[in-house]
Amino acid sequence: MTGRRLISTGSPFEAQVGYSRAVVQGDWCFVSGITGYDYATMDIPKDIAAQARNCFATLKGVLDEAGFAHAGIVRVTHIVRDRALIDPLLPVLASALGDVRPAATMIVAELMEPEMLYELEVTAFRGG
Repeated sequence: MTGRRLISTGSPFEAQVGYSRAVVQGDWCFVSGITGYDYATMDIPKDIAAQARNCFATLKGVLDEAGFAHAGIVRVTHIVRDRALIDPLLPVLASALGDVRPAATMIVAELMEPEMLYELEVTAFRGG
């Protein structure tokens, strides 16, 4: 597959901000920042571990739709609202990515909405 394909989760943020949840280009899948919302209901848990689990559930759906394996994740950027939230986040990350072990960066920064505690951005590769 060499064409460009856009993936959407139906999040209102996609239309509001003007982006796709993911762009597939050839053997690459570039996944935009995913926050802890359940995009079907637009509910977001109050704790970072639950938000991170929602992020990885959304990511799984996006990768499945795009035709990429979880094991194909090669790069991850984690954005955390507050340094104090990192320790409760780490077990979720280890569970979700421990076997994949992608290159990763963690940034502590303010996010778009105050209820957002964690955001996940991913690049995946399909192929040899």
